[in-house]
Parts: sequence; C-alpha cells; structure tokens
Amino acid sequence: MAKANTERVLSDLYTLREMGRYKTGVHRPTLSEEDIRSRHWLTEQLSAIGHEASIDGIANVMGCARGAGPKLLAGSHIETQNHAGWLDGVLGVIYALEAARAVAEDPDLTAIGAGVDVIAFADEEGHFSGTFLGSESFVGQVSEADMDAAQDRSGRGSLRDMLAGAGLAGRPRFSLDKDRYLGFLEAHIEQGDWLEANDLSVGVVTSIVAIWNYRITFEGVQNHAGTTRMAIRKDAGRAMMRLWQRIEDTFPDIVAERSVWTVGRVTLEPGAPSIIPGGAELILQFRDADPEVLNRLDAHIRALVAEANDAGPCAVAIAPIGQSTPAVMAPEIQEAFRQGADAQAPGKWAMMPSGAGHDAQLIAQFLPTGMLFVPSIGGISHHWTEDTSDEDIALGAQVYVDAAARLLRQG
Repeated sequence: MAKANTERVLSDLYTLREMGRYKTGVHRPTLSEEDIRSRHWLTEQLSAIGHEASIDGIANVMGCARGAGPKLLAGSHIETQNHAGWLDGVLGVIYALEAARAVAEDPDLTAIGAGVDVIAFADEEGHFSGTFLGSESFVGQVSEADMDAAQDRSGRGSLRDMLAGAGLAGRPRFSLDKDRYLGFLEAHIEQGDWLEANDLSVGVVTSIVAIWNYRITFEGVQNHAGTTRMAIRKDAGRAMMRLWQRIEDTFPDIVAERSVWTVGRVTLEPGAPSIIPGGAELILQFRDADPEVLNRLDAHIRALVAEANDAGPCAVAIAPIGQSTPAVMAPEIQEAFRQGADAQAPGKWAMMPSGAGHDAQLIAQFLPTGMLFVPSIGGISHHWTEDTSDEDIALGAQVYVDAAARLLRQG
C-alpha cells in the first residue's frame, strides 16, 4: 500500500511558508510575487515526478499523471488571505502532491497506470471576485467578461493586468475532463475547534455547508440630533439594532446543532455624531448543510423583517445577496477516508460537516468528491497565528494517501 513520506510533506509546507512569510503565518495574496513564485515551485515539483505540469490563464496550476490507468484529481488552493495562516489551502495542495508521489513510487499502482492529477486552484480566497474564481473557471463558470471585470478588492489592479504582469496573459484555461477521474479529493485544516475539543486528529467530511447572505435596509428620516424630540424620531440605526436583537433572541430556538449566523457588517447613513441616521444597512449570513434548516431560517428572517416593517417607524426591506447550495460528499470517497482513518488513526477520527466553503463544493457538482480535515489549534484560521501540530499534519497525510491508494486500486 502506498505510504506518505511525512518528512517530505512537512519540508514542503515549511518551504512554502517562507514564500510570503508574515510573523508565524503567510501573506500570499493571489497573483502577488510570492504567490506566483509558489505556483512555479509547485509546477517544478510536479514535473520532477513525471507529471505534465503548467499554469493556465487564470493562474490555476495543474499536473497530470501519465499512463492510461485509473486517475484521481486532488488539490486545493495555494494563495492565502491577507496576513493569515500558513496552512489554509496549501495543506491540501501538498497532501495531493504527496499522494501523487506515493502512487508514482508504488509498483503495484504504476503497473496498472494509476495516478493522481494535482491542481492548485487560483483565488479560492476571493481576492478578485469574492468567489472561488479558479475552480469556477475549471468547471466552465467564468466567462471572458467575468475576467475583464475582475478587480483586486485591495486595489492592487485588475485581474487581466496582474495576469499579464505574471506572464500568464493569453494562456488557455484548464477545463475539467469528467471522464478522466474516479473523483476529487481535498484536504484542509478544520478552521474550527471541534476536532481539538474532542481530542481527535482527523475529520472525514460528510458535507459542505451552504452560505446564505442577506442585505437588510432601514429607511428613516435624517435630522438634527440635538433638536429633534425622541418621540418623533425615525431613527434607522435604532430600528436596525432592534431587529439585530430579535435575530439574536430568536435564532437559537430554530437553528440546528451546527447552524451558525453572523451579522458581519452594519452601516449608518450619514454616520455623523450629530445627525440622526436616515438610513441603515445590516448584512446577515447564516450557514447550514441541511436545506430544510436553511429554508426555515430564510422564512424566519423574512418574518422578522415584515414584523419590523409593520411596527415602524422605519421602513425595513430584505434582499438575498447570495445563496449557495450544500454539497454532500460522495459515499464511496467518505468510505475510503473512513477505512484510511481506521488503518492509520484508529480511535482518533470522526465524521463531521464542513462549516466553511471550499473548492470541493464546486467540483462536487461534477465529480464524486471527498474532504479530509486535520485540527486547527485553538480553532484559529484566517489569522497569522493559525497552526496545526506536525504530528496531526503527518497523520492526516497518511490517511489521505491511504484513501487515495484504496480508491485507485478499486478503479
């Protein structure tokens, strides 16, 4: 059975950690100098094991194994959030690279022409579009007009100009060949504390949550903060706070065990100390993997908005601004991960959903897909203090490679 070389896995991760190192984390935004360097590094590693490797016209990296036998697609993303962690995304790329190496080193698997194609998607962290740009491109959901319109959200420039600066302008973009693959594997840090809190080292993902976002607006009357009597005010900020409190008071009674909700942004207009806000806006997000729960929450927030609007004195309106679909992981890949976890980490693993979005949820629409988690120390992610122990990284790599080999042997 193919085995992971865990010293090699850790060495690769440490090497990439230096490309954009920030304190104990990494600052490697999409198409930055450090990001492009990491993509060329990965291409070199894939070429070294005989893969046909290149970078496409949206900065996806792909290495294809030779031979006519069964193939898996595996990978994740290689860029980071700004001033963030060293493992978010890249762990899954290095696990995929190690699986490709381990399969290439296994005489039984090479005898049947088996292989692992490796992909590092561009901009999963949403620096340009706010969505999963690289994997969306890979499955045909990014048009040339989308490419033309994409701008870096930090003001670094347009996607087209930055691709040109990286020497990638005019290159064709990779597209998924569904007939080539048995399935897709992704690994990731958990980005939460559930595994650590339960003294576990591996999570086999059952589903990836949907993310539903809403913009709730409040229309009042802007007026002088010193001369307008309290009794006649139509304060949009006050109306917003009342609804926010209703959300916090009532959501716990209708959510499921793993549901989460967040008010991530509030704004007041005009936002001055001596002016009663005439307008306000609240952005609400909730997440769950169960469509029934999502629909229940949708109906509930709409009812709260209607209640607030009827009560006055401000007009309140709601508009969805994004509703993704939950992605269920393929039973056969879950089973391979379960068997690998039983063999490599007995008693130290569990089934669990993913509370964060990943490229896998895009690929799951087209290929049987599975995900593996390792713990995040303290549940921290999207911050430079993000970390996972070397022991858990190594154990996760063994489970991942074990599962990939099982799937390829089954064909």
